[in-house]
Amino acid sequence: MDNNAAYPGAVEALKGDETLTAKTELRQSKYLNNIIEQAHRNIKRLSQPMMRFGSFNTARRTLNGIEAMSLIRKEQVKGISKGDSAAQVKLIEALFGISA
Repeated sequence: MDNNAAYPGAVEALKGDETLTAKTELRQSKYLNNIIEQAHRNIKRLSQPMMRFGSFNTARRTLNGIEAMSLIRKEQVKGISKGDSAAQVKLIEALFGISA
């Protein structure tokens, strides 16, 4: 069965405007989707009280910060361990152009 059969129009449209490379395959896996949803559950919980952002850019920046700190907390950033505050500050400065 062709993996792109479920969403042929969307995948082909993205490949057509070169958002996706021609080699990109659509893989559907409930297991992987569940892992992603579980990872975002905490972020949703943190951002729920903040849903009335003043602007789109404020929301984008806040959610990017929450995502970055979540990745650091789960030790998913190479070269930065959970307790290495100096490396975490350098990463935040590099990502967002701000001093922590």
